[in-house]
Amino acid sequence: MKVIAIINQKGGVGKTTTSVNLCHALAEAGKKVTAIDLDPQGHLAVSLGVRLQQQGGIDEAMLKEKNIRQQIIAVRNNLQLIPSGPKLKEIEQLTESRSPRGLLLKNALQGNLNDQDFVFIDCPPSAGLLIANALIATDEILIPMTSDFLALQGLSHLMGTVKRFEKSLQKKYKALLVMSRYAPTRRISSQVLSSLLAYFPGQVLATIIREAAVLAECPSFGKTILEYSPKSRSASDFRSLANDFLEGRVMHESK
Repeated sequence: MKVIAIINQKGGVGKTTTSVNLCHALAEAGKKVTAIDLDPQGHLAVSLGVRLQQQGGIDEAMLKEKNIRQQIIAVRNNLQLIPSGPKLKEIEQLTESRSPRGLLLKNALQGNLNDQDFVFIDCPPSAGLLIANALIATDEILIPMTSDFLALQGLSHLMGTVKRFEKSLQKKYKALLVMSRYAPTRRISSQVLSSLLAYFPGQVLATIIREAAVLAECPSFGKTILEYSPKSRSASDFRSLANDFLEGRVMHESK
């Protein structure tokens, strides 16, 4: 079982879009995948067509109220969801716990989900306790990036956070980046991509996820792009991205 945090402290970079469609593409390829919604907004469940009211999820598992396996919802073939739950936002303000606050997610995962190939954590756009839990629970991070200047600024802050955790935990994260919401007609897009390739050589996955209205439409129907428009360019992008992830295919500067 590999645990991967999909993380970026900047909002609007396509974290949930990447999470839901990459997870489904990997499941479609025959891998057993669990997606954990660590964002109190709960958009991952909505994007997968799961309508929850006050049902618990990863929140209750982190608070030791239930075992994490009790919180699993089967959503597609080979793909299961652990939703956020209404108490997740309370964990961000947690001050007392029997366990160290940063270990709640790692402890919840311990000894569970070992039958899965991949566990993806869809992280909130923040730098608080939930992000700390995600970083402590994993050795791998996947960073969706948009092709604009502010996204580069946000990436700089994120990498500062990652380096602090590496120093504190005495480990080195395997970090991969995904070029998301790419607009090829904008000059800034190619400039940002060139910067990423220069500063993160061998870490940018080979497939670019191009900006498309169809990707924004999917969540309102509770479908992934592979279901909503299976023959679209966007569906092809995500299937290709899944292969990149499985085979370790990355982009090179000459591309």
